Formats: sequence, C-alpha cells, structure tokens
Amino acid sequence: MSHHHHHHPGINSSSSGNNIPVSEVYWTLVAKADKKFSKIRDLPYYHRNRYDTYFSKVFKVYTQLWKFQQENRQKLVEAGLKRWEIGDIASRIGQLYFGQYMRTSEASYLSESYIFYEAVLTREYFKDGMFQDVNLACKQLRLISRFLTVCLVLNRREMVYQLVNQLKMLLDECKRAFQETDFKEWKVVIQEIVKFLKADTAFMNIRPLRYSVALDLHIDCLPHVVEAKRKLRLRDAILCSYHPNEVKFSELTLDTFRMLQCLEWEPSGSFYQTSGAPSSGAGSSTGQNGTPGPSCVNYSQDIIDPTLPPNPRKSILYRPTLTSFIAVLATTCEELPPDGVLLIYLSASGSCQNYVSSLSHSGASLGIPENIFRGFQSQFNDSESAYTSPLNPECDNSNPASAKEDPLSRHSGGLHIGSRGGGGLSDVFPCDLLPFTRKPLFLVIDSNISGDFKALNGAEKGESVAMLLSPTTSFPLPAMDSSRQTNQSSFTIFLAAPLQAFTLMLGFTGSDVEMDLFNKAEKLLSSSLNQWGQLLATSDNLNAVWAQILSDPLLRRLLLRFILCQQCWRSMLLVSTRQNISLAEIFGAASIWGARRIEGSRVNLLLPSQFPLLFLVISRSDCFYILYVNFGLLSSQLDT
Repeated sequence: MSHHHHHHPGINSSSSGNNIPVSEVYWTLVAKADKKFSKIRDLPYYHRNRYDTYFSKVFKVYTQLWKFQQENRQKLVEAGLKRWEIGDIASRIGQLYFGQYMRTSEASYLSESYIFYEAVLTREYFKDGMFQDVNLACKQLRLISRFLTVCLVLNRREMVYQLVNQLKMLLDECKRAFQETDFKEWKVVIQEIVKFLKADTAFMNIRPLRYSVALDLHIDCLPHVVEAKRKLRLRDAILCSYHPNEVKFSELTLDTFRMLQCLEWEPSGSFYQTSGAPSSGAGSSTGQNGTPGPSCVNYSQDIIDPTLPPNPRKSILYRPTLTSFIAVLATTCEELPPDGVLLIYLSASGSCQNYVSSLSHSGASLGIPENIFRGFQSQFNDSESAYTSPLNPECDNSNPASAKEDPLSRHSGGLHIGSRGGGGLSDVFPCDLLPFTRKPLFLVIDSNISGDFKALNGAEKGESVAMLLSPTTSFPLPAMDSSRQTNQSSFTIFLAAPLQAFTLMLGFTGSDVEMDLFNKAEKLLSSSLNQWGQLLATSDNLNAVWAQILSDPLLRRLLLRFILCQQCWRSMLLVSTRQNISLAEIFGAASIWGARRIEGSRVNLLLPSQFPLLFLVISRSDCFYILYVNFGLLSSQLDT
C-alpha cells in the first residue's frame, strides 16, 4: 500500500496510549502487515514448517488490522483512510486464505477465501475513482482474476461465468479510460480462461470430480483387504504438469486442476443432492443467488461434513526446475507420516533428446500432434521383481553394452516439467526418484515416455513403488478435431472422469449424449468398479503393493479407473486395427494382479480366479451408445 505517512519507529498497537493518534497506530500496523505479507508470498513449498509459523503471524496481524479499522473507521476516514485501502486488506486476507488452502488442502480455507473475495467484490471497495486511477483499475482486475481461481477450484461454475463477463467488461472500460496504458497481459488472462472453459466443459463436470460419499462408495463400506499386511493412507501428493501451449489458468494447468480435485473429498459430502446446500455439481447455482456476504459465512460451516477425512496435502508445482522439484519431494518424504503414501503425478512429454528407443517397439510417431488421443500402456510394480541383478543401478554399469539400455543410467530422455532452457534443468529422470523409494510412493505418469519409469521396478531402496503409467502410443480420435482436443490427455481424463473419457473415446462429444442414458451408464460403471474392488480385496494373491493401498478410498478409486482405462484402450485398439488378436493377448493386462515368479526364461502370471473382464459393445449410431460390462471368467493361469 502506498502510504507516505511518517511512522514513529517501534510503535505498535499495544502502545496505543492516548498520546498517539489512532491513524498513526493504524499506518504502523499496515506497514508491519505489508512486510510480513511479502515475506510469506515468496516462500517456496519446501519451507513447510517455516510457512506455518509465518502464516499464523501474518494472519494475526491482518486480523488485528481488520478489527482495528472496523472499530476506528470514523476516525480513520477523517484522517484520510480511503475506501480502497479497506478493500486491500480484505482481498489480502482472501489471498492468505487461498494460499493456505493451496499449502494444506483444507477445504475450510478455500471457503473462507471465497467469502472474503465475494465481499470485496459486492461491496465495491475499488469503485470510487477506478477510472481516474489506473492502479485502482488494476487492483479490481487482479481481484476478479484471483476470485476466478478460487471459484474454479471450488467448482462454482455459475460464478466463474459471471466473473469472466465482469473481467471482459472491465477490461474494455479500462482500455477506453486509459488509452495510453497497454493491457496486453490482461488480454492474455482473458484468452486463458476462455480457452480453459472451452476445454473443461459442463460435460466434464456432470458430477463432482472430488470423492463424493453420496456417489462413490461410502468410506464405511470399503471391503476388507485379505492380503494387506499394513494399511497405508494417501497423506501427501505432488502434482506437476507441463506441455507447450497447454490449457491453463494462472498457475493451474488443466491436468493438475483435474488431479487436484480427484484427490479431495467433495465438501458437501452426504448432503449432495439431498438438501439444498450448494453442491459443486455442474450448473448448480445454489448459494450464489445474490445472497449477501454474511449468510454465506455459514456456507463454510454447514457444507463441510465433519465425518469426512481430511484432504491429503498437495503441492502443485508450476514449471519447476528439477532442483526445486527435488527439494519439495525431499521435504515431503521427510514429513510423511509412518502410515503415509506419497502420490507423485507427472504429466509431461519426454524431453526431445533420445526417447526414440522407448517408443520404437510400439511403432508410434514421436511427435504427439494435438488431435491425438494419447494411448495407454500399463506397468504394475512387483515386490518379487524380475530385476534380480545385484548391481546398483545408479552406479556405472560394468557392462557398457547394457548400460546403454538401462533407463536408470540417464541415457534415456527425462520428463520435461518446466519451460526453463535445455541441459536437463527441468527434466525428471527415473533415477531422480530412486533416493525417495525408501518411502511408499504411488507414481502416476502421463507421458509418451512413461515406459521408462518401469526401470524403477526392482531398483527401489526399500519400498516397492506402485505405478500407473499412461500409454506411450498415440491414438487418433475420430470425433475430436484439434481445436477441441487442445492437448488434453485422455489418460488423466480417465482417472478423473472415466465415463466422459470413454464417451470421447467412442467419438462422441458432450452434446451428443442423452443424459438419462449417461446416468444409467454411470450407475452401471460405478457398480462394476465396486465389484472389481471387491474381487481385488478378497483375492488371496494380490500383490502387496496394491493390497496395502486398497483401503484408501482415493487411491482405490484411481486404481479401479486405471483398470477400466486399460481395458477400454485395449478393446478400442482391437476395434481400430481389426486384426485377429487372441483374447488372451487382449486381456493379458488383466493378469497383472498376480505375483510374478521367475521360472527359467518364462514369466508366469497368476490371476485371481473370476477376474472380471470388460467387454465394450460399441454402437456407432448417432443417437446413443451402450456400455456393457460383462463378467467373463479367465483361467487362473496365463502365459505371456
């Protein structure tokens, strides 16, 4: 805040004797708050403990400041306090709340942030003189765009659309009022949000992406896992995605935005659909029908279901360098509770150099054009691993010929997670993750070189890694033109919104879908996934890596959707290539659940008996499609 008042050094609110004017105390508090705010704003993710202490300090000062101006408003206004200065404090508090949500994933902070931003907007703190002072106009632009991010994450779509319109109108007025000012970066902001909403349609948000106890299996109903020696919980996640010209708003890319929601609880929980509480279902306008600030305050208390578990903590990294990625990873591992799993989600292309080898077996093209539906290939890790080599994989391999083949020797390409220059400054290699395999990791890799991460299998330092790997091959989509596709990854969509992904895979768009059919398919799909979950839980030869995470609702849901994705993709491949492929080959993937045992050169894959198979009956007529899930039986042993 730009105040040019003379401060008495060392004065704070506690010394507000009669001799010090109220305004002096106030400006001193403002300066103190400013200083603390700028300190917390630049603190990186890996200073977690320091952040928490900073947050409580800065928050205390702002609360103090807010109360002080309320109690002494009249005197302060007489001393020259402007209305926009009050707005500044309120929007800072909104910013603090949102920052705290991003660091802790606690839903209540997100709601509080919404309440403060909404209040600043409805009370029009920045209105007076906005078109005489370009700084005030920019404050209002910033306010709207920050509030937009909050509404996106809260899934209040009606409000998002209102704010986008406000932003466009305000920008037009600004251009007229300040013709000598260039608002180029604001044009970019508007282009970004428009592109984002085009990609993340209402169809993608028919139901909340968050785990809803009304729609997903209730946590009390999860089946007991027979083979689990221990039960691990998803406590922490690191999310990072980067693609050139990707769809994003501010520092949220579309992929991380979807994964963020996948790893949280739907705050309305059991109230979803039943009461009139604001749900985050698409198009639900409840809650923002013009209700004034204070009545929204209850929104945070009423909606947050006390029976829900806390959200796992998430760090969302936007185009980090490798060193900052590693720093966050190390801090997170250090603080992981004994029963915790750390999920690492990376969505990125292989850095251009040398990933030819990992793709050559699939015959896929190297560049993934925008209208390509990325395909799918799976890898499940094994505690009884095929890698029995005593050689330490990070060390130089004694046999130079095999060193070239070993992805852990860094000869393969890395995942390019940032826009910083070459030289691997922003590349994550499989070997970079090795030191952290002393803790349980759940790896989700969405990339054209995801297969390279199989190299971690058997080289771990203490805990087997659970991996969900996207296909490395590309898959063209009939109904998706490049403008619609906009670099969206089908794999991430499958994990976040499986039925929508399936529909897109069949070549339909959201507008082709009849809702009653869609809802039937949704019910069928969810009961099928639950049956699969039941089968896995009761299986007596389920791999330990999966057994230990199957009691965690969020990880279980990802895993079951992954199986669906895999089967859909294989079936689709079959339809598109129309070659004579044996059933055993198609559904060989279903055999990944068994433990792997090395018998000479042959690898036997043991299946739980009665593993359900997925058959897709694809009707390509314009008006409907059918999703059939049949439970076929597969012999308990399958040779590959």
